[in-house]
Amino acid sequence: MKIQPLADRVLITPAAAEETVGGIIIPDTAKEKPLRGKVIAVGNGTKDEEMVLKKGDEVLYGKYAGTELELDGEKYLMMRQSDVLAIVK
Repeated sequence: MKIQPLADRVLITPAAAEETVGGIIIPDTAKEKPLRGKVIAVGNGTKDEEMVLKKGDEVLYGKYAGTELELDGEKYLMMRQSDVLAIVK
């Protein structure tokens, strides 16, 4: 299945949460939600806001940003471009 975001929305694959800290295995319930991810698809932007993100960008986003989606066993986040805080270079 392929998803094409509309307007100023982007589809992001969240980075994996850390499994261990100092040799201690962290259970899923205690893991911090990752705030970093990779852009998989972007919309065309709006007449008021052009799309500056592009496929393949690594980005930082807010803790509560986006809507979680699960497709074909993979987890994704759909969010507006304005919810992205920075591009990691």
